[in-house]
Amino acid sequence: MKPDGRIRVMEIIARMNVGGPATQVSGLSQGLDTGEFDHRLYTGHVNEHEGDHLRLHDADTRVHRVPYLGRSVRPGDDCRALFSLIRAIRTFRPHVVHTRTAKAGALGRTASRLSGVGSARAHVFHGHLLHGYFSPVKRGLYVRSERILASMSDRLVTVGAQVRDDLLRAGIGRPAQYVVIPPGVRLGPVPDRGTARAALGLPPDAPVVAYVGRLTQVKRPDRFLAVADIVSRQIPGCRFVMCGGGDLERRVARDVEPVRDSFHLLGWRKDVEAVYAAADVVVLTSDNEGTPLSLIEAGMAGTPVVSTRVGSVAEIVRDGHTGLLSSTDPGELATHAVRLLRDPGLARRMGEAAHDWTRSAFSVERLVSDTEHLYRSLCGKAGRRLLAEENAR
Repeated sequence: MKPDGRIRVMEIIARMNVGGPATQVSGLSQGLDTGEFDHRLYTGHVNEHEGDHLRLHDADTRVHRVPYLGRSVRPGDDCRALFSLIRAIRTFRPHVVHTRTAKAGALGRTASRLSGVGSARAHVFHGHLLHGYFSPVKRGLYVRSERILASMSDRLVTVGAQVRDDLLRAGIGRPAQYVVIPPGVRLGPVPDRGTARAALGLPPDAPVVAYVGRLTQVKRPDRFLAVADIVSRQIPGCRFVMCGGGDLERRVARDVEPVRDSFHLLGWRKDVEAVYAAADVVVLTSDNEGTPLSLIEAGMAGTPVVSTRVGSVAEIVRDGHTGLLSSTDPGELATHAVRLLRDPGLARRMGEAAHDWTRSAFSVERLVSDTEHLYRSLCGKAGRRLLAEENAR
């Protein structure tokens, strides 16, 4: 391959769906300076239904499918994906191999090491799997594997300082390896409340509490239902909106059946802006998080939030200023939500403060700038070595 002077970046992610990592890749792919960076995305799966939303098919984005690369652990498929990545690295000869998500991080960094190409390696932790996912035995295996992979990495990127600190306490990596790069979010046009509520089939004047996220165990939709039960007894006529899908979708639908008139189960929606605009409060009930994009998006829409104090949530939500943080107790979460529902002035002030804070701190432009700086800092030694190899041919 003849060098063209650009920094070659191979970004690897297991799948492109509607989650936070995929959203970050999409924004980064659109914003990188193509005159300085030859950025190529390698992924096992693209959710074609969300292709327009993720903007994966823009002219400046080069997407390469990696056969058998997926989220689940399947030894045979994982070996095939590993060899595909080794071949791709030897062909592209990137200055930087940039991996995201646990599976892509393991296979991508291993492939880079085995390829013999002198690429620099960076891995992004959008959160971690230390709490709420595994049994103690599986957690131990996860920690040991991440310690080995950290030894093969030049940089470990986290989306928040708390996520970094949690990983360091688990003995994963060294402090000097870590860089904190918060997410970058671009929210679409936010409709007015009346338009949003009409689109979602919500009464124009009812109090509305929203949940936005995957319906999976670590997100604790069951805790949201418990919060809703407490709130509905104190705020008659309150409506509860749940936007998202996942493996607990059917269970949630079954559990809300007795109070179905109060709940609106929307599934996944592209127009998530309408959910934030329609809500008086957004509630996050998770056991574990990195820096949840739903809280950033709610802030950008000017909607105050109530959230469990987990992961790097406190780096998004300024407690008492842009929203309210809580323990995982449903009663405490409900008390905070009721406080905001009963005090529209406080909710409005917090929403306005959240709007200003999130739009200044979590822009896509800032994400792109931080990442470009990361790539430049990594490509020095690796780049000189690769260019020397190429010029010697």
